[in-house]
Amino acid sequence: MFTSVLIANRGEIAVRIAKTLGRMGIRSVVVASLPDRRGVAARIADAVALIEGQTAAETYLDVDAVIAAARAQGCDAIHPGYGFLSERADFAERCAAEGIAFIGPPAEVLRGLGDKGAARRLAVANGVPVVPGWDGEDDDGTLAREAVRIGYPVMLKARGGGGGRGMREVYGPGELSEAVESARREALAAFGDGGLLIEKLVRDAHHVEVQVLADSHGNVIHLGERDCSVQRRHQKLIEESPSPIVDEGLRTALTGAALRLALAAGYVNAGTFEFLVTGGEAPEWYFLEVNPRLQVEHPVTEAVTGLDLVELQLRVAAGELLPLRQEDVRFEGHAIEVRVNAEDPWDGFRGSGGRIREWEYRGDSRVDAGYGAGDVVPGSYDSLLAKVISHGADRNGAIGLAIEDIEAFEIRGVPTNLALAGRIIGHDDFRSGGATVDWLEREMEGLLAPRVPARHWAAAAAALTAARSRPAPGPWGAARWIGAGGAVCWLSSGPERRRATVRDAGQAFEVDIDGERLTVTPLGDHDGEAAYRIGAGQETVLVSALPSSHGADLRVRDPKRDTVDGVTRIRVTPPPALPRRAPAAAEGVFAVTAPLSGTVTAVQVAVGDVVEVGQLLVVLEAMKMEHRIVASESGTVREVLVAAGDVVREGDVLAEVE
Repeated sequence: MFTSVLIANRGEIAVRIAKTLGRMGIRSVVVASLPDRRGVAARIADAVALIEGQTAAETYLDVDAVIAAARAQGCDAIHPGYGFLSERADFAERCAAEGIAFIGPPAEVLRGLGDKGAARRLAVANGVPVVPGWDGEDDDGTLAREAVRIGYPVMLKARGGGGGRGMREVYGPGELSEAVESARREALAAFGDGGLLIEKLVRDAHHVEVQVLADSHGNVIHLGERDCSVQRRHQKLIEESPSPIVDEGLRTALTGAALRLALAAGYVNAGTFEFLVTGGEAPEWYFLEVNPRLQVEHPVTEAVTGLDLVELQLRVAAGELLPLRQEDVRFEGHAIEVRVNAEDPWDGFRGSGGRIREWEYRGDSRVDAGYGAGDVVPGSYDSLLAKVISHGADRNGAIGLAIEDIEAFEIRGVPTNLALAGRIIGHDDFRSGGATVDWLEREMEGLLAPRVPARHWAAAAAALTAARSRPAPGPWGAARWIGAGGAVCWLSSGPERRRATVRDAGQAFEVDIDGERLTVTPLGDHDGEAAYRIGAGQETVLVSALPSSHGADLRVRDPKRDTVDGVTRIRVTPPPALPRRAPAAAEGVFAVTAPLSGTVTAVQVAVGDVVEVGQLLVVLEAMKMEHRIVASESGTVREVLVAAGDVVREGDVLAEVE
């Protein structure tokens, strides 16, 4: 077994690998860029190999620097995690040449399966159905001809890598050129390879993948399937195992195809074989690709099998036999994983770095986290903060636990998608197993709609005003709520925020929220909760204080609807900071500003160009995602203030149009 392993990755996966290494008594050395040098992974690893640089290209993707770090630290193996160098055949070859074990498939397997085109051809040769497509020459002209032959809509996909990078849906010939350019650029930045293939876009299907393990002695097993259908822009958000739509017959077909392909490819180590499964009584299924590495969602498989996939990876890479046969694999219960991302679904899923002020999880489930309170989330990398893995006796139990886990997790300082994840898991379509790869985009408007009823805001505002009228230490007495004409309360619940003005009307409070005035009458205590009547009717709301070390938190509920929808957690917050504004432009001129901090990757206009509403002006890369900045008004470009490669801050002026 290895004595010292370099972890060539960052964030939660670096932490997760380091924990297994520590349990096995193996020295862990984590690679760290300058932004990550004080992160959780650096704090828990036995040693840190600092690579001077800010971006992925300067650090985690620099083969020479990573190899030099391994040699300097005396490491006899490198674990690449996922992303970055994990699927690079040239990196695996370099490790072999340096006498360092690569914890992953051999270079020849990566070359054969890491390229999605080669993987498609292997599937066809072994009788496994694939989505109609083209995996040959990928010049612009060829892709245009093949798109017509296949028939729109089509999907452009990066040949290498994964994680949804370099993928674009194209619905007509007029969209293809820009989509090809954008997909190539994103794939090149993420994986160092801008190669593309094209496939027919399959709608309303489930994304189901099979986890495979193989040793170097010819033994191959599967660890069941995962369902990863809840996606946005091909980025997985929620994963589960087993899939709610896979019966034993389909499971046998999918796992059999995965094992057949693994044997044909001479696969070694952990890998995921991905499929699309259509709905209906007679579902059809198609092979998509192989991810020849550990997956972000591997913990749900670990939960239902009780196995440590990283330990198995290490043992296989050290030349050991797999310690179990297929008949030894046991599946228990159901597991759901929620990815916690630093992004704001209520602001166009804008990714955002910054310092985490609060990080608190009050549950008992497994949390794989790359950050904690006080850490800074850099804008140079992806937005994944943590993963919450909820394991129940069955799917209903896992769903209930996942909702509890989300409610028990609080992160402040950067926006997160936790509130949206809770709404998704609580949705009837998800509960019934009906969420397909298109479902989230289709239901997004409803999922993001306001949920907190006005009566809850009003009761919370009244309760806070009443509490402030009495001497109280801590956040109750310190909050600044008094303004002209009444008490001003700033309230928040998940993504929703409200400003309430409360006036004392003698026996009741008058609360103004969103232009509506509600009369809230105190009814006294009710088993430790303050009861309030809303309006002139008999509608009652109960309010109680929640334990919190960070502010005044309230639990507001309807006594007759003590369910997820009938209970609201509301926090007192200071008035929100005003957004940064660009310097005032001349009359008739509008400034095009950066919606977030990032790097300019493309400028699509020049001074003098005439632009229309919705026309693409600038492309920004932030949190490893491209953000398109389009014209909000028609006009003529007066000035362009940035060029490709420039680093900009949120609110910076990029161009002016008159």
